[in-house]
Amino acid sequence: MNNRYWVYLLASAPRGYLYVGVTNNLPRRCYEHREKIIQGHTAKYNITQLVYYQEFTEITEAIRREKQLKRYSRQLKFQIVEEHNPSWKDLSKTLQAL
Repeated sequence: MNNRYWVYLLASAPRGYLYVGVTNNLPRRCYEHREKIIQGHTAKYNITQLVYYQEFTEITEAIRREKQLKRYSRQLKFQIVEEHNPSWKDLSKTLQAL
C-alpha cells in the first residue's frame, strides 16, 4: 500500500499567525482551511496560506515531525518556511499533482 502523509504549515500572511498540522490528504485539508469548513484557530485568524509541507510514508513519523514543529519557536518556524519558500507564496495552488 502506498500511504502518504503530510505535515504542513499554514500562515495568515508572511510572518503572521501560524498553524502546524498533519493530514493524509493535503489538497482536501487546505481546502477545508481556506473555506473555513472547520471552525477554530485557523478560521478565527484567517490562517489559510500553505507555506510549507513535508511528505512522509509512515504516520508515526509524520506525527513525530508535527509535534517537533509545534515545539519550535515562531522564529524557528519562520526560518524553516523562508529556507523552502522565501517569498511565502501560497503553495496550495501546486497541489493538484499530489
